Amino acid sequence: MSHKRFIAIAGNMGVGKSTLTRLLADCFGWTPFYEAVDDNPYLADFYQNMRQWSFHSQIFFLTRRTRTHRTITGFAGVAIQDRSVYEDAEIFARNLYQRGNMTSRDFQLYRDLYEELIQALPKPDLIIYLKASIPTLIERIHRRGRDFEQDVSPLYLQQLNELYKAWIEDFTLCPILTIEADNLDFVRFDRDFSMIKENILTELGLEVVHV
Repeated sequence: MSHKRFIAIAGNMGVGKSTLTRLLADCFGWTPFYEAVDDNPYLADFYQNMRQWSFHSQIFFLTRRTRTHRTITGFAGVAIQDRSVYEDAEIFARNLYQRGNMTSRDFQLYRDLYEELIQALPKPDLIIYLKASIPTLIERIHRRGRDFEQDVSPLYLQQLNELYKAWIEDFTLCPILTIEADNLDFVRFDRDFSMIKENILTELGLEVVHV
């Protein structure tokens, strides 16, 4: 566990990324890096007028995530990140563009910047992809109770799920561990969390110790 590792947790809204990040960090003594959401100064404006503010909001997330990614790669121990830099571009910015909420000009500039940035960023050792169906996502979004997420539509979540599927199928920069999250409750049930831990340690080539 003392070796340097960089792990990122990917997945749609409400799937449990932050919770799994916290649980793994607490269990193994890993250092967590959480997604910057509440401090995005464009977020409220974005939800009022997506087309006008989508580029600004996505640039904020890309900048913050790139900064976090660089911090992690210089970290000596095991770091675990809630959402990867790749998802900002491949999922959320692309979805905004496809839905007509980002202009072609802004999306192309965003993509050009993203492509330049990721060429200079070291790759993670592992991406954990939490995959869940739309009913599961909606139930968990309602459970966590963020006001600005409560009116999210099933169609929007489905579009994101489809983009995640396409991204995961084509992603080759590092290994991906896909975890089907519909029938798992790693908060309430130790057996579910233990299964996830064992799969992660195996993927990382670390020893699985049964206590």
